[in-house]
Amino acid sequence: MDKKIFIVEDNQDDLIIAKRYLSHAGYAVVFSTADAAEGVRKAVEEKPDLVILDTLLPGATGFEVCQQIRQGCGGLGPKIIITTGSIDAVDAVKARKMGADDYCAKTSDCAPLLEAVKRIFSEG
Repeated sequence: MDKKIFIVEDNQDDLIIAKRYLSHAGYAVVFSTADAAEGVRKAVEEKPDLVILDTLLPGATGFEVCQQIRQGCGGLGPKIIITTGSIDAVDAVKARKMGADDYCAKTSDCAPLLEAVKRIFSEG
């Protein structure tokens, strides 16, 4: 698959797990960072196909980063999935309002994330 995926995640273990599972599913993560500002900058400049954002990042929330990417890309740009360690219906609504295409819980097997990625790319 020739889709460019960026991950903005400050937890190294979660990043390694997500990269491993995405790779096994045939997807390639071409950029990752723990820095919210760098994630916004690279997403606006590089225009990946998908950005996966953690909800809690140093200096910003995933919701804020999502909104900044949308603004920087003029409302267009990459698809965005926001991930979290604890699923909350209020956060799912907030993610959509900030411009996210999907919102899912982090799990040890990355099943929700893989399903969200597949949905994003099948809509495509």
